[in-house]
Amino acid sequence: MSVLTRDEAQTRARLLDVHHYTIALDLTGGDETFDSRTTVRFTVRGDQNATDTFVEVKPAELRDVTLDGQPLDPDTLDDNRLPLKNLAPGEHELHLHATMRYSRTGEGMHRFTDPTDGETYVYTQLFLDDVQRVFAAFDQPDLKAVFDLTVQAPAGWTVLANGVTEHTGDGHWTAATTPPISTYLVAVAAGPWHSVRTEHRGLPFGIHCRRSLAPHLDADADELLDTTRALYDRYHEKFTEPYPFDSYDQAFVPEFNAGAMENPGLVTFRDDFVFRSAVTDTERQTRAMVIAHEMAHMWFGDLVTLSWWDDIWLNESFAEYMGYQTCAEATRFGDTWTDFGVTRKPWGYDADQRPSTHPVAPEHVPDTASALLNFDGISYAKGASALRQLVAWLGEKDFLAGINTHFDRHRFANANLADFIDSLAAATDRDVHAWADAWLRTTGVDTLTPRVTRGENGTRTLTVDRTGSRPHRITVGVYDHDLTDEGRLTLRERLDLDLPRTEPHPIGKPAALLLANDGDLSYAKVRFDPDSLTTARTHLAGLPDPLTRAVVWNALRDAVRDGELAPTAYLDAARTHLPHERDLALVQGVLAFATGQITDRYLPPEQRPTALATLTDLCRDLIRRTEDGDHPGLRLIAVRHRIDTAAQPDAIAAWLADGTVPGGPELDPELRWRILTRLAVLGATDEPTIAAELDRDPSATGQEGAARCRAALPDPGAKARAWDAMFTDDDRADLSNYLFTATAQGFWHPEQADLLRDYVPRYYPAAVAVAARRGPAIADAAGRWAFPAHAVDTDTLRLGRECLDQADPIPALRRKLADQLDDLARALRVRDTAGH
Repeated sequence: MSVLTRDEAQTRARLLDVHHYTIALDLTGGDETFDSRTTVRFTVRGDQNATDTFVEVKPAELRDVTLDGQPLDPDTLDDNRLPLKNLAPGEHELHLHATMRYSRTGEGMHRFTDPTDGETYVYTQLFLDDVQRVFAAFDQPDLKAVFDLTVQAPAGWTVLANGVTEHTGDGHWTAATTPPISTYLVAVAAGPWHSVRTEHRGLPFGIHCRRSLAPHLDADADELLDTTRALYDRYHEKFTEPYPFDSYDQAFVPEFNAGAMENPGLVTFRDDFVFRSAVTDTERQTRAMVIAHEMAHMWFGDLVTLSWWDDIWLNESFAEYMGYQTCAEATRFGDTWTDFGVTRKPWGYDADQRPSTHPVAPEHVPDTASALLNFDGISYAKGASALRQLVAWLGEKDFLAGINTHFDRHRFANANLADFIDSLAAATDRDVHAWADAWLRTTGVDTLTPRVTRGENGTRTLTVDRTGSRPHRITVGVYDHDLTDEGRLTLRERLDLDLPRTEPHPIGKPAALLLANDGDLSYAKVRFDPDSLTTARTHLAGLPDPLTRAVVWNALRDAVRDGELAPTAYLDAARTHLPHERDLALVQGVLAFATGQITDRYLPPEQRPTALATLTDLCRDLIRRTEDGDHPGLRLIAVRHRIDTAAQPDAIAAWLADGTVPGGPELDPELRWRILTRLAVLGATDEPTIAAELDRDPSATGQEGAARCRAALPDPGAKARAWDAMFTDDDRADLSNYLFTATAQGFWHPEQADLLRDYVPRYYPAAVAVAARRGPAIADAAGRWAFPAHAVDTDTLRLGRECLDQADPIPALRRKLADQLDDLARALRVRDTAGH
C-alpha cells in the first residue's frame, strides 16, 4: 500500500476543502467481504487552472466510480490511490462503490467469531491510515469533514458509531451526523453486543462487550460507569469547553491491537479490560487510567487534532499526562503516579537510549509509515513526563489556562506544536518557547547526581550534578535514619531546585540518603553518592512514600542497565525489600524486571537457576505473608510470579490438580493457563492435557492459552507446528493478530535453548517475509513477541544486523528489530561487565 507523504498531504490540503462524507456499509454479505459506498463532497480552491489529486481506497474490488455524475475507470486505481484528474475550481461530488475485505489483524474492519457461542462481531480501527480499508477518503488528519453513516447489519445485531444510532427496521441503522472530525476517527462497531446504558448530565453513556463476557461486564458495570462519570465531571472542571459530542459509548472489542482508541463518541478498548479472572487493584487502576486517557482525547485529539503526524505527541503525551493526573484526582486510585513511575517511565527511558530515539516532537516525519513508528515510549511516557515537568515549572493554573486557550482557538480544527506553545505562552510570562526547544526537540536522558561538599568551616552544602542539557525543576529529598526504628528512614526536608541555576544549599548534618528527583516530577536518570547508594540498597523498604521508593527502584534498574550495578545486586535488593512492600505497582514492576530482564537476559545461563531459586523463595515468602487474606492483590502477584519462576513442576502441578493454591486463591482461567504454560515449558504436560483444558475453557482467551501452551512444548514436532502457524503455513494465513502473538509468546524459552538453536537464524528471513505479506500489525507482533530474546549471544546480534543491512524489512519490523538488537547488545554488555 502506498504511504502518504507529508509533502503530498500539504499539497492536497492547500488544494481541497472536504465538506461531507456519506457512507453506507452493508455487513450482510458473508464472512470475507462487505459492501462499501462512499459519497464525498469537496471543493477545489482557486480560480484558474484545473488540477489533479487522488483519493485513497483499498478494495477487494472497486465496482463503480463517478465524479460529478461522470463515470471514472476503476482500472485507473493504482494500489490504493484513485487519480482524480483535471479538477476545476469549485464544488465536486465523488461516488465510489467497492467491495472491501474484513481484517484478521485488527486493521480496518476487523471480524471476529467468538468460539464460546459462535456469535460474530465487527469493528473498525482506522488509525493511522487504515480508513481506506473500509471506505474511500482523502485520508489525512487536516482534511476534517462531517460524516453521515448508515449500516445494513444482520438481524439481532446492534450498530454503534460516533453518534447516537437508530434502528429504522430490517437491520438498517442510521448514525447521527458528526461534527467535523478527521477520517481516522470514524468508528463503527456492530454485533450482538451486550450493553449497559445510562445517562449522565443528559448525555447517553453506554458500555458494551460481546455476549459471552456479559457476566463479567455486569460485575464491573458500576465501577466502570462510576469511573467514567467521575472523570467526565473532573474534565469539565478543568476544561472550559464542554464535551463536544452527542454521546459517550465505550466498547470492549476482541483482538484489539492497542489498549484503546479515542474515536469520538465511541471509544474502543481491548476486551482484556473486561476481567474474566481475578486482578489486582493496580490492574483496575490501569483500566481507570486508560478510560481517563481516552476521555482526554475527546478534547485533545478529537476536538483539536494534529495537522500532521509529527505532532502525534500532542495527542498521546497530553492524554497520558491527563489520564494519570485526572485519575488520581477524581477516582479512588490516588497513587497513579507511582504506577507511572515504575512501569511507564522505564518504557520511555529505554526507548530514549536506543539508536531509534527521536525527539518528543520530531521535526521530520516524512510519511505515514514513519509516523507509525513514533507510537512508543517517547511519545507516551517521556512526553507525559515532560508535561508533568512543565506543570511543575509553569504552575497548573497557567498550564490549564493555556490549554483552554488552545481549545478555544482551534475548536473542531487542526493545530501543531507552534500553535500549542503559543497558546501556553499567552497564559504566562515564562519563556515557554525556550522550554519547548530544550524538552521537546532534543533526545536522550539527563542524569542527576547529588553531591555534598564540606567547606573550610565544616558546613555541608548540596549541589546536583547534571549530565545533559535540559533545565529541571526538582526536589531533593534529604533522609535520616529513624532513631526509633533502625529499618526506617525519615524525611528531614525536601529542597526545591532549579537546575542548572540553583546555588548550593546548606544541609547541616550528614544525611543517610540524598535522593534527586524525589517526587518524580522530572524525567532523568538518578544516581547516588556512595553513602546514599549503600542506604538505598539496605533501607529501601524503609522509605515512607511509595513514589519515593519508585524513584529509587528506577535508579537501581538504570544502574543495572548501564553496567554500574551487578544484576545480582538488584535481585538481592528485591529479595531484601519486596517482602516488606505493600504497594502493588512496585511489587509487580520490580518482579517483572527481575524475571523478564535480569533472570532471562542479563545473567549468563549458568547463573539462571540460582536467580530463579531466589525469586521462587521471594514469592514463597510473599505468599506466606499474605495468608491472612488482607492482601489479596499482593498474594495474586506472588502466585503469578511463583508460577513463572518455577524450575520444578511438582508444586504448581499440584495446584492445577487441586484447582487451588493452598490458602487461596482458587484457580481461575488465567491462573490455570499460566500454570499449564509453565508446565509445558518444563516438559510436564502434553497435548491431551492442553486439549482437555481448552474443552474446559473454549473461549477466545482459552484458544490463545492453548496456542501458547502448544508452542511451549519442548517437542520438535510441536515447535515445527508452531513455527509453521506463524510463518509458513498457507492454510493459517488468516491467523489472527492475537493467536499469532500467543503462539510467539509460547515459542522461545531459555530452558529450551538447545532445542531452539536452529530456529534462531531462521527467524530473521521468516519475520521479514511474514511482515511483507501481512503488514504492520503482524510485523509489530513478529518483532516484539516472536524475536528470540533468550538468545543473548554475538551470533544472534550479528545475524540481526545483517538482516537490517541486507533484507530490507518493512519499516514497522525494521524499528522493532533495531530496538531488539540494541537491547540484545546491552544485555551482552551487562553480562560482560558483571563477569569482570
